[in-house]
Amino acid sequence: MKSQFTTVLAVFFTMVFLNVQLLMAQSESIINIEYPKAQEEVMETMGGIVQSIKDGDVEKLIAFHAYGPKFTEFKMGEKCVGSKENEAHERNVFGNVKEILKFDANDLKIAVYYGNVANVTFHSDFHLKFEEDLVVVNDQISLLFVKDNNGAWKIVHEHHSPLKKVVTKL
Repeated sequence: MKSQFTTVLAVFFTMVFLNVQLLMAQSESIINIEYPKAQEEVMETMGGIVQSIKDGDVEKLIAFHAYGPKFTEFKMGEKCVGSKENEAHERNVFGNVKEILKFDANDLKIAVYYGNVANVTFHSDFHLKFEEDLVVVNDQISLLFVKDNNGAWKIVHEHHSPLKKVVTKL
């Protein structure tokens, strides 16, 4: 009787172990699933964001954000801010751009997870004119998007940090 119990116990723990291994393997592969339709939607959203900036349509730009208690932004090594600060900054900066000379998002990558979360990363090369001042923005930027109940992609987190300048010696 004791050996039967030991055998049953060994089989049980083996099955548990194999199920855990299977679940771990599935969760790793789930992360790597591609979502081409969602990637295309996010790319279209990015195009809408860029167009709203080029058009000087700050209200449309603001509408791409999911402002609320979960919204966060990291910028230039400063402490994290929330919705109110980000919105004020977006309005102040993009509401005062007089001319866009260049607005490139280099090395753009869109990673979609589970079909409703997307991480967009790129290196900005923005040349913006404010009155007579030219401002060049070369940053590393990450935008975290979540698909809302209406199927629209909204920014829930932004991270901006300066791109290290590479100096070549002759």
